Amino acid sequence: MRYAKRGPLRFTSHRDFARAFERALLRAAVPIAFSQGFSPHPKISYASAAPTGVGSEAEYLEIGLQREVDPAELKVALDAALSPGLDVLEAVLAEPGGGSLADRIDASHWRLELPGVEPAVAAEAVAAFLAAPEVLVERMTKQGRRSFDARAAVFRCAMTDEPDLPSGAVAVPCAIIDLVVRQVIPAVRPDDVLSGLRVVAGLEPPVPPRVTRLAQGTLTAQGEIVDPLDADHVGASASESASR
Repeated sequence: MRYAKRGPLRFTSHRDFARAFERALLRAAVPIAFSQGFSPHPKISYASAAPTGVGSEAEYLEIGLQREVDPAELKVALDAALSPGLDVLEAVLAEPGGGSLADRIDASHWRLELPGVEPAVAAEAVAAFLAAPEVLVERMTKQGRRSFDARAAVFRCAMTDEPDLPSGAVAVPCAIIDLVVRQVIPAVRPDDVLSGLRVVAGLEPPVPPRVTRLAQGTLTAQGEIVDPLDADHVGASASESASR
C-alpha cells in the first residue's frame, strides 16, 4: 500500500501513525492476519518511514490478510477510517515471489523548500556541496553522536524553478531543491544534506525548511525511480490477460 502524510499530519510520528493505522484496520473490519505465539500482533511491515515533520506522497507498508480482498475496496475503507492528511493512495495484491517492499526501495526523491533563501544563494551552496569529495556532518543516533559523509549518498541535488509553491508561501524568496538520495547505512536524510549545505557554504535558512518526499523505489541508471508497486501491477495485468 502507498499512503501520504500531508499538512499538519506530517508532524505525526511513525509510532503515532502505526497506532492510528491499527485502529483504522479495526474500524474498516479488515481481516488482518496475526502472528503466532504468546503475544500475537497484526502482520504489518513498514518500509523506510519518513522522519517526523516531513510530508510525504510516497510512504509504503504491507499487511498480511486472512483472506483475499479487493484492493480498491480496501483502499477506500482504510482511507475513510484514517484522519484527513493520512491518505491511502493505492493498494495492490502482492505478487507471489515478488519479494518484500524493502527489497524494492533503494532511493528516495525529495523536494526541499527554503523560504527566505534567495535561489541564487542556494544554488551556490548546492554547487559547493556537489563539488566537495566529502561532506562530514554530525547527527545524534541511538549509539550517540555520529559523524558521517552526507555527500556520497546524494545522486542528484539541483535547483528547481517552480512559480507556484506547494506550501503556499508568497511574497518572500524561496529556494527549492530537488534531491535524490540513495539508501545507505547510516541513512542520509534531507536534514543531513541541509547540514552539509551549512558546512560547505554557511547556508542557514531563516525559518524551518518544508520537506516533502515525492517518491521511493529502485533507482535506475537514468536517474528515474521505479515505484515499488509497479511489479505487482505488471503481475496482476499478466494474470488477467492469461485468464482471458
